[in-house]
Amino acid sequence: MLCAVYRSPKKDQTYLFINKRDDFSDVPDALLSTFGTPTLVTLVNLAKQEKLALADIDKVKENLTNQGFYLQLPPPQENLLDEHRAALKAQGKLPESE
Repeated sequence: MLCAVYRSPKKDQTYLFINKRDDFSDVPDALLSTFGTPTLVTLVNLAKQEKLALADIDKVKENLTNQGFYLQLPPPQENLLDEHRAALKAQGKLPESE
């Protein structure tokens, strides 16, 4: 299963997988307008891949088959301050009320 992967110029770390290069006919217009003008990143043969870096390959294949596209959103950002506060609370160095 060959697919084309495009990067969004508007949304950092957002990618669109489609079945055929430059064929956006299955992608809703509202999504394309939010996504911006897609920039081709690569062509990927999913049949030869066991996994993808940030997406579940089975979900990608399923969405390409059923919807004609897959939208990969960026991973949630870490909140280092919250993690630090939780670590301090766990060590008893910060009151529970903060």
